[in-house]
Amino acid sequence: MPLLSIVTFLPIVAAVILGVFLRGDDAAAQLNAKRLALAATTATFLISLALLVEFDPADTGFQLVEEREWLFGFTYKLGVDGISVLFVLLTTFLMPITIASCWGVTHRVKEYMIALLVLETLMLGVFVALDMVLFYLFFEAGLIPMFLIIGIWGGKDRIYAAFKFFLYTFLGSVLMLVAMIAMFVEAGSTDIPTLLAHQFDAGPLSLMGWQIAGGMQTLLWLAFFASFAVKMPMWPVHTWLPDAHVQAPTAGSVVLAAILLKMGGYGFLRFSLPMFPVASDILAPLVLWLSVIAIIYTSLVALVQEDMKKLIAYSSVAHMGFVTMGIFAANQNGVDGAIFQMISHGFISGALFLCVGVIYDRMHTRDIDAYGGLVVRMPAYAAIFMLFTMANVGLPGTSGFVGEFLTLIGVFQVNTWVGSLAATGVILSAGYALWLYRRVVFGDLIKESLKSVTDMTGREKAIFAPLVVMTILLGVYPSLVTDMIGPSVEALVSRYDIAVAAHGADTMIAANN
Repeated sequence: MPLLSIVTFLPIVAAVILGVFLRGDDAAAQLNAKRLALAATTATFLISLALLVEFDPADTGFQLVEEREWLFGFTYKLGVDGISVLFVLLTTFLMPITIASCWGVTHRVKEYMIALLVLETLMLGVFVALDMVLFYLFFEAGLIPMFLIIGIWGGKDRIYAAFKFFLYTFLGSVLMLVAMIAMFVEAGSTDIPTLLAHQFDAGPLSLMGWQIAGGMQTLLWLAFFASFAVKMPMWPVHTWLPDAHVQAPTAGSVVLAAILLKMGGYGFLRFSLPMFPVASDILAPLVLWLSVIAIIYTSLVALVQEDMKKLIAYSSVAHMGFVTMGIFAANQNGVDGAIFQMISHGFISGALFLCVGVIYDRMHTRDIDAYGGLVVRMPAYAAIFMLFTMANVGLPGTSGFVGEFLTLIGVFQVNTWVGSLAATGVILSAGYALWLYRRVVFGDLIKESLKSVTDMTGREKAIFAPLVVMTILLGVYPSLVTDMIGPSVEALVSRYDIAVAAHGADTMIAANN
């Protein structure tokens, strides 16, 4: 059974059915569109659980591989390993929750559901593609539905934010396409497993009078870095993210923060680290220091925000700084922590944007100063918001703690200065997160507009329930993730260390001769 193809393309099949067979825009048609989208995403999640049954974590190779001749000599090839399988499950898990959060949408509902369903297929395609051309098509095509979601259903400055999002992420990917063409010319294949086994030239290269350490690998690494750094996003190419989050509807913010940002980290793990190990080793200090700047700078910026969504957006940039640090620490703890942080951040950041959506639906403002004392009228909301605030801070017992802890251990093994400075981000995150919570939830209920606000409905509580469960479960039993990714990460780090050591030995021999 082509399990990965079914999981990947079921949402887009539902989108086609929705577009072709559903007519009208009355209340009944809108409800049917939401129900069909929810049923399709739920079915996709349930089918994706079969991946856990079929998957063997001890096997470090690609599993459930599907391969067919495609077009122009390229191959349609799908597969998962211990790293990518969790991102597939994260995506399928979050999409039904995202669709359920859209129940109050009344503007062009059918088109909204179609955009989200198409986006799910394209995101899943990124994580399962084992052909470089297929990966690039999924990676780039995902920009289109998100561009539409922000541009059509966003806020008053949605057009500006949508174009900024599109141009930043698209321009970065142009260099990646050039690099992919160069890789095909050298290796003679676009098959990702074949490219992982190919040793790209890392000898010294002279370009326009400049001596480039790492040679061709460094040039290819920089081209991929241009795309993945923008997608994460890393400082200083992060400025599109706060605008996109502020203008995007709640569902758009959830998908953007919880899944789309992870494509950059996944790209580093799938391409940069294993295919260009020498260049990764040479340029790792650059990434580590950029990550530290991102953690400290964006945390300080978050402290002065007055818009709740913008504050959480800057928080996401800071947390992605831990991810890039862990990846380029290039050791077991660092990479384990980076992957765990990405999975955990998917649950926590998605929940935080949903928390903002709950009170925005009632008050139609995201200004922090418009709130205060909500615990009096919304005790259930206050409890759920507190849990995810604590998880965002990294409270032990929540999934947020595990990822940051493992990442910092990995980084301290490589560079104590970077680790020490990054640790201050934990303190700063407590500052902006608790400051936000205090101003919104605690205090006296003195604003007249808040005195009639109602607490969360049963539907809203049901939306948060699975996120609460996963945040606590992974916090107290992180082996659910680390046991799955451990062997694949160990194999990745081992290949990386061997390649770097071999290059060092070759360089020393050449110097002696």
